[in-house]
Amino acid sequence: MSDEQPEGAGEYGEFEQPSIPDEVWERFARDTERDIRGSAPKEPSARARMVTERLRQKDAQGAQPEGWRTGPAWREMNGRAARRRRLWAILGVPVAIAVALVAVKPSLLPGDPFGTSSGTPSGGAAAATLPAETAAPTVAPSSAPPDTPTLDRPFAGSPAERWAGGAAAIDVPKATPIGTFTRAQVATALKQAKALLVGANLNPGTLRGERPESVLALLDPKQPRMLDDANSWLRAPGKKHDPLMLFSRFDPAEVRPAGDVVKVRGRMTFKAGAHASVAIHMDYTFVYPLIQADQASKASGATETPGASNEGSGGGSTEVARTIVRRVLDLELLDPRKYQATPGKLSILRYDQDFGNTACDVYDGFLHPHFDSSAPTGAPPTGPTTDPYDRSRDLQHSGTETCGTVSRT
Repeated sequence: MSDEQPEGAGEYGEFEQPSIPDEVWERFARDTERDIRGSAPKEPSARARMVTERLRQKDAQGAQPEGWRTGPAWREMNGRAARRRRLWAILGVPVAIAVALVAVKPSLLPGDPFGTSSGTPSGGAAAATLPAETAAPTVAPSSAPPDTPTLDRPFAGSPAERWAGGAAAIDVPKATPIGTFTRAQVATALKQAKALLVGANLNPGTLRGERPESVLALLDPKQPRMLDDANSWLRAPGKKHDPLMLFSRFDPAEVRPAGDVVKVRGRMTFKAGAHASVAIHMDYTFVYPLIQADQASKASGATETPGASNEGSGGGSTEVARTIVRRVLDLELLDPRKYQATPGKLSILRYDQDFGNTACDVYDGFLHPHFDSSAPTGAPPTGPTTDPYDRSRDLQHSGTETCGTVSRT
C-alpha cells in the first residue's frame, strides 16, 4: 500500500478543512476567549484542594481512575464537536448571506411559501378582487389593459375582471330596528331584497327567459298595479310592456352564457321611509359574458384539442361579447297596521335601468348583444356615447328612451 497521502490530507490521513477567512477566525478567537473567562473556576474550597491533592498523588503513582478524561470515547466525541464547529464557521458566512437575501426578497424561495406574490398569475390574468363598494363612486373606473375576451377569460379588458361574481357580490348590510320594525324584521326584508335582485338578474332560468316565479312571490299583491304590470310584461312583451324593466333576459336561441360567472358591482342601503316603512335602496351593475348560440356547440368541440386555434378551424369562432346592465331599485316594507300591505312582502317604488350593448328598438323581451363579427341588428344609435361601467352617473327615469353608443364593453 502506498504511503502517499491524497492531496490536501493532514498528518493522520484526514482531509484538512478549507482555510477560514481572517475575520471569521478573529471573531472565533474573541468569542472563545470571552467564553473561557466567563467560565473560569472560582477559588476552590479547602475540601476541593484536599481531594485534588489526593488525586495528584495517585496520578504520580500511575493509578488514574478509569474513564476520567481518558479513553477513545472522549477523544472521538471531542473530535466530532471540533469538526462541527469548523464546518459551521466555514458555512456560516454563505448561509447568513442567503438568509439576508431571502429576507429582502422572499420570492427567491420556490413556491412562495410566505404568500408574498402579488396574486397576479402569469400570462396577464386579472389582479385581486376589488373590495366591496361602500359608497357611491365619484368617477368612472379606470380603463383596463386592452385585451380580447375569451372563453377562459370572458372579462379580459374590462373593469369587471376585478369585480366579485354572482350572488356573493351582493352584500346585505347589518340590520337595525327601524320604527315599529324589529331588527329581525328588517333583516328579513334585506334578505328578501337580495333574493329579488338575484332572482331577477342572476337566476339561470330568468336569464334564459323563464318566468321568474321566486321574484314575483316577493312582491306585495296589494301594491296597486305592480304585480299585474310585471305579469303582463312577461306574458306579452312590447315597447310599453317590457320585462327588461325588471328582469335580465336573453334569447337562448341567439346567445348562451360564456361560462357560469356574472360579475356584479354595487351596494345596498336602508333607512326609515317616509311612510312608516323600511326603505331599501339598491344600485347594482351586472356584466354578462355571452357567446352566440350557434357557436356554443362548436366551442365545446373545439376545446377538446388543447392548444388548437379556434379561428379558421372546424370549431368555428368562439367570440365573446358582453352586455352590461345597471339597475337602481327603491323598495319599501310597509307596516300593515298603518297601510294596506301584506306582511313580509315588498313594494317597488322605483325601477330605473341602463343597458350597454344591446340592439336598439327591439322589444321582444330579450337583450340582444352585438358581436363584432356579426352585422348590427336593430335601429342605429342616435343618442350620446356613455360608459356603461361608470357608476357615478345618476339614472333618472325620464319617461323617454334614448339609444346611444357605449364607449366600451
